[in-house]
Amino acid sequence: MADVSLAPLQTQPLQTADGRPLKAALAKAQQRAKRRAFLLVLPLLAFVLLTFVLPIGQMLQRSVYHDGFAANAPATVAWLAANPGAPDEAAYAALVSDLAAMQVAKTAGAAGTRINYTYPGTISIFKEAAREAAKLQPPYKDSLGALDAKWNDPLLWVTFRHAASAWTTDFYMVALDAKRTADDGLEWQSSDMSILKYLFAKTFVLSAVITFLCLLLAFPIAHLLAILPMRKSSLLMILVLLPFWTSLLVRTSSWIAILQEQGIINDILAWARIIPDDNRLPMIYNQTGTIIVMTHILLPFMVLPLYSVMRVIPPSYARAARSLGATSWTTFRRIYLPQTLPGIAAGSLLVFILAVGYYITPALVGGADGTLISNQISYHMGKSNWSLAAALAAILLALVLLLYWLYDRLIGIDRLKLG
Repeated sequence: MADVSLAPLQTQPLQTADGRPLKAALAKAQQRAKRRAFLLVLPLLAFVLLTFVLPIGQMLQRSVYHDGFAANAPATVAWLAANPGAPDEAAYAALVSDLAAMQVAKTAGAAGTRINYTYPGTISIFKEAAREAAKLQPPYKDSLGALDAKWNDPLLWVTFRHAASAWTTDFYMVALDAKRTADDGLEWQSSDMSILKYLFAKTFVLSAVITFLCLLLAFPIAHLLAILPMRKSSLLMILVLLPFWTSLLVRTSSWIAILQEQGIINDILAWARIIPDDNRLPMIYNQTGTIIVMTHILLPFMVLPLYSVMRVIPPSYARAARSLGATSWTTFRRIYLPQTLPGIAAGSLLVFILAVGYYITPALVGGADGTLISNQISYHMGKSNWSLAAALAAILLALVLLLYWLYDRLIGIDRLKLG
C-alpha cells in the first residue's frame, strides 16, 4: 500500500454565525455584561456616595477647614504672612483696619468665634473692638490694650498666626485636650481638665463592658436556638427579633420606668425588704442605667452572629469527643468553643462599634455620669462648633477603622459572620 502523507491541517479561526471572529464576539459580550451589571448597581452606588461617602468627606473637610478669621481679616493675615516675628505697630494698624471693616460687614462675631475655639473669651473683645475701631487712634497697640489687655497677649497673636490659614489642625489639638503656649508650643491639659480624652477612654471602656455582658447573655441563647428543633427555634427567634420591631425610644423609655427609684425593680426590692424604702437603688441617669439599657438594646446584635455560626457546627463532633473520654467542659473548651470564635469575634466587633457611637440611650438614661463621646459631639454641633464636633467624629472614625484593621489581622475579615 502506498504511503500517504497527510499535510498539516490549516486551522481557521472560529467564527459566529454572522461571520465575526468568536474571540472578538465573546469579548464584546463580556463588555456588554459588565456595562449592564454596572448600570444595575449604579443606583446603589449613587445612594452610598450621597448618603455615606459625601457626608463623611464633608465631615473630614470641616474638621480641618474654617475661614472665619482668614476671610474677615485680610490685612492682618497679609502682615502675618510677611512677618514671622512678634507684632509691631504695623500689625496692630492692620488689625484695626480689619476690625473697622468687620463692623461694616457685621463679621466680627465670625472672626472672634474662630479665635475663641482655641483662645477662649475672644468673641466679646472682637465685637467691642469692632464697634470702637473707627475711634481708635495711634499707637494702636496701646489703644487696643486700653480696650482689653488680651490684645497685647503674645498667645493671642500665636492664635492669629495659626488661624490665618483656613486649613488648620487646631480642632484636632482641642479634641485631644492640648493647647498652645505663648512660644508657639503645645502642652497637654491637666488631668482634671482633660475632659475629651477622659470621655474617649470612658466610651471605650463602657463599650467593652457592654460587649462582654452581651456575649455572656447571648452565648447560651444562641446555643439554645442552635440545638432546638427548627419549629421551636423559629418561634424563639421571633422573640430575639421582636425588639427590632419596637421603637428604640419606646424601649428606652420603658427602662426608665423600670429602673427609676419609684420603678418596678426598686418597688419589688423594697416590698421584699431587701433594701429600705427610704434608700432605694439609683439605677437610672448614671453609668449603671447606661450599661443595663444598652446591653438590652444591643443583645440581638450579638445573638445573630453567634447563632449563624453555632447552627452549622455538627453535633457529632461533641459526641465523638465524649466517646473518646473527654468531659463536658473539655468538649466545650477544645471542640465547641474554637468553632464559635468567628461568631464571637463578629458579634463583639458589631456590638462594640455600635456601643461606641450610640447617642440616644446615653442621652436619655445616662445623665451627667453616663455621658459618652457621642453626646459630646452632639453638644458641640448644637453649640455651632461644627469643626470641633467633626474633629471628634473623625478621631472616633479612625479608632473604629483601627478596630477593623486589628480584627482583619487577628481573625480575618473574610471570616466575618453576621447572620
